[in-house]
Amino acid sequence: MKRSVAPLVIVAMLAPALALAGPAEDRGLEIAKEADRRDQGFGDSKSNMVMILRNKRGQESKRELEIRTLEVKGDGDKSMTVFHTPRDVRGTALLTFSHPVDADEQWLYLPALRRVKRIASNNKSGPFMGSEFAYEDFASQEVEKYTYKYLKDEKVNGVDCFLVEQYPVSKDSGYTRLQAWIDKSEYRVQKVDFYDRKGALLKTLTPSDYKKYLDKHWRAHKLNMVNHQTGKSTELIWSEFEFKTGLKDDDFTRTRLQQVL
Repeated sequence: MKRSVAPLVIVAMLAPALALAGPAEDRGLEIAKEADRRDQGFGDSKSNMVMILRNKRGQESKRELEIRTLEVKGDGDKSMTVFHTPRDVRGTALLTFSHPVDADEQWLYLPALRRVKRIASNNKSGPFMGSEFAYEDFASQEVEKYTYKYLKDEKVNGVDCFLVEQYPVSKDSGYTRLQAWIDKSEYRVQKVDFYDRKGALLKTLTPSDYKKYLDKHWRAHKLNMVNHQTGKSTELIWSEFEFKTGLKDDDFTRTRLQQVL
């Protein structure tokens, strides 16, 4: 299911045949495919975001960003994440090429050094710009990146959901598994628990304030990631979503990464 934070946002009622699906693994995969299918066709998008970092004492720091995303037919999405404030990170930008099977490609531009740094696959579990989101969370979450298992039906905040467990295919993932609560009516993620490489609960992501665009595509305007092991959290507040803006492949290159402002 595509879930770029970018990445971390997921989008007809469930087909009657799905209720009769066989093994738990098959049913989990069907749910993931349906969530992915519902979000296909957005083309490209732009949005603004405020990132609020909170330490375990509740002290805050804020950053303002812009997100650009391009849907790629037959492959994962491309995205550009650009920091505008504060001054010390202004112009910092992350370029991500997501892929269904092959390792994602990511490059970080550091304006102070005037240097583009490639993020190695084995470093993608590290924190992105001091936040509780990892680099891998900022790639679109293609269906093929996981294997799945339906666990049960369960309510989250009064919303009927499927509880699906996901197991990363990549050996470089920082997670051994994720548990995602996906609402039955619109296939929107209501909650995700992330488990670390030792199998312990690491983080919980809670999306909220969903709005529908183009009469089809749901986007959460708030994402709150809580790290249970450190007591830190990061909140992402999205605004000004625009779709089908005319972005092209040429807008997502390493050269453009250094020309974002």
